Amino acid sequence: MKIILISLIIINISYSSYSQVAMDYFIEGVEKYEQKDYLGAINYYNKAIELNPEFSIAYYNRGLSKSEIEKYKEAVNDFSKAIILNFDAYTARGNAKIKLKDFKGAVIDYTKAIELDPKSYKAYYNRGLSKSKLRKYKEAVNDYSKAIEINSGISAIYYSRGNAKENLKDYRGAIADYSEAIKLDPKFYMAYNNRGFAKAKLNDDSAGAIADYNKAIEINPSSPKAYLNRGLEKIFIGKKDAGCLDLSKAGELGLGVAYDAIRDFCN
Repeated sequence: MKIILISLIIINISYSSYSQVAMDYFIEGVEKYEQKDYLGAINYYNKAIELNPEFSIAYYNRGLSKSEIEKYKEAVNDFSKAIILNFDAYTARGNAKIKLKDFKGAVIDYTKAIELDPKSYKAYYNRGLSKSKLRKYKEAVNDYSKAIEINSGISAIYYSRGNAKENLKDYRGAIADYSEAIKLDPKFYMAYNNRGFAKAKLNDDSAGAIADYNKAIEINPSSPKAYLNRGLEKIFIGKKDAGCLDLSKAGELGLGVAYDAIRDFCN
């Protein structure tokens, strides 16, 4: 929604660059998008582009609409056409490439977005996510840290940096980041779950790990990973019966690997 409004501001500034009829279609497209009628929005953007094939912001907004209905390949094509005018399209195209699991391509787009706007914490954050998918965890940590430097109030960034640190076996650093994510969002159950996992990896805080899994389950009783992790930790400290019940609950909630754990530890 914010990007659409920004696009309208740009249109107001450069109104004379586009025909009146193309402009009318564009505005109809914006209204349809705001109503979540994405197919209707695409139809109007198509008409605007047909009248003015150089209408870059219409390509950009059409790409947003296509992303909403998960037509990511078509969205990438539209963002590519829009990039010549609107640098935000690099970020949007990167987002679409993530959906297509083209993480290398996404990194390239976010890097370009950062070159054009070095204060874009979203571009740093999303580039970090892409690098994490590529298992470049050290580089991902650097990007998350830069995003936090620009905007320190987003719990998801601390959580993601914690995940990267966990993959680097920096469990204490991960715990610190998960704790910060929880401070910003006390209902962030996955941060509790992952903090519990990091505590368990240190092999000296089983009670703390179980307390975190308890909190994750309290917030989201349908979290199979929290039951799995709590069950394994209970078995580790000798509470086999209680641990195996947790593994069974994880299986009931759809986590197939829980039954592998039951076979290995409960029979």
